Amino acid sequence: MDLRAILMGLAFAAMWSSAFTSARIIVAYAPPMGSLALRFLVSGVIGIAIALAMGQNFRLSRLQWRATLVFGICQNAMYLGLNFVAMRTIEASLASIIASTMPLMVALAGWVFFREKLPRLAVAGLVAGFGGVMVIMGARIGAGVDMFGLTLCMAGAAALTIATLSVRGASSGGNVMMIVGLQMLVGAAILGVASFALEWPFEVQMTTSLVLAFIYTTFVPGLLATFVWFTLVNRIGAVKAATFHFLNPFFGAAVAAVLLKENLGLLDVIGVAIIAAGILAVQLSKQRAPKTPRSTL
Repeated sequence: MDLRAILMGLAFAAMWSSAFTSARIIVAYAPPMGSLALRFLVSGVIGIAIALAMGQNFRLSRLQWRATLVFGICQNAMYLGLNFVAMRTIEASLASIIASTMPLMVALAGWVFFREKLPRLAVAGLVAGFGGVMVIMGARIGAGVDMFGLTLCMAGAAALTIATLSVRGASSGGNVMMIVGLQMLVGAAILGVASFALEWPFEVQMTTSLVLAFIYTTFVPGLLATFVWFTLVNRIGAVKAATFHFLNPFFGAAVAAVLLKENLGLLDVIGVAIIAAGILAVQLSKQRAPKTPRSTL
C-alpha cells in the first residue's frame, strides 16, 4: 500500500465518520428523510455533471447497473435513511459506532452465506469486535437509550453490509463518478417518496447551523467521500481498502464529542478500542489469507 492510498484511506475514514455529526445537526431542524432526499438529489445531479465533464458516460455494464442499484437502495435509502431517522432520538457517536461494525458483519456474512473460511485471527477479531459492541450497548441501554432508534441503526448497519458486498461490481469498469451520481439519485427517489408519504407537511427551521451542515454533508461525506472510496477500492482492492474502517469508531466518537459535546463514558472508550482492534484483526487476516473465488451480489 503506497502513501497515496494511505492518505486516501485516512481522508475517507475522517469524512465518513464526520457525517454522523452533521446529520445529527440536520435532523434537529428538518425532517430526516426529506432532507436526505434533497441532499442526494443535489449530490447526484452535481456528480453526474462532473462525470460528464470528465468524459464519462451512462454506458455501464449490466453488473455495474445492478450493483449501482443495490448500492443506492441499501446504502443511501436504507442505511442512511434509517440512521437519519434514528438520530432524532440517539446520539451521533452511538450511530457511528454501530455503523463502524460493518466490516465485522461483512466477515460474518461471508462465513455464513458464502462459506468462506475464517482464519483464527479473523475469528478472534469477530469475537472481540462484537464483544466491544456488547460493552457499549450494555452501557447505553443501562443509561436509557432509545431502543427504537437503536434498532433502526442496527438495521441500517445490516443494509450497509449488503451495499459493501456489492461495491466490487460498482467500482470496476470505470465511470466511477457517474456511478456515484447515479446511486445517489436512486436514494433520492426512494427517500423522496417515503418522505412525502410519512413526513408531509414538512416542518423546517431555517438556521445557519442547518444550512452549513447540509452543505457539508452534501459535498464532503456525500460526493467526495464516496468518490474517494470507489477510487481507493479500484487502487488497492476492497479488502485492503476496508482496513481503514477500523478508524471509524474513533473518528466518529471523537467528532461528535468535540462538535456536539456528547459525553463518552469509560465503557464507551473501552468498547470503541475493542471494536477497532477487532476490525483491524479481521481485515489483516483477509490480507494474509490465500485468495479464493468469492460470490458477488
